[in-house]
Amino acid sequence: MAYVVTEACIKCKYTDCVDVCPVDCFHEGPNFLAIDPDECIDCTLCVAECPVEAIYAEEDVPADQLHFIEINERLAKVWPVIATKKDPLPDHEDWAKVTDKTQYLEE
Repeated sequence: MAYVVTEACIKCKYTDCVDVCPVDCFHEGPNFLAIDPDECIDCTLCVAECPVEAIYAEEDVPADQLHFIEINERLAKVWPVIATKKDPLPDHEDWAKVTDKTQYLEE
């Protein structure tokens, strides 16, 4: 089982989770982070760090966001690793409570 970044991350891209990851399994895209399921060691440290609660254990991903399991796996293969915390996107506060934003994911 791995952890999965879901829709809440889109257009926010807080990187607090990256800072605590002991195996550098996060990958960075333009407006989203992805977790490499092959690198994730299921330590749970990232979950508590996400201010928008975007990270779930694979078995706990909400039914309407199950497609993010495949999205994380696919994007982690092409995006670069991110291992240090950065500032969130400039308009992250405006997007933090927005739902239904999968269409804004920039691959």
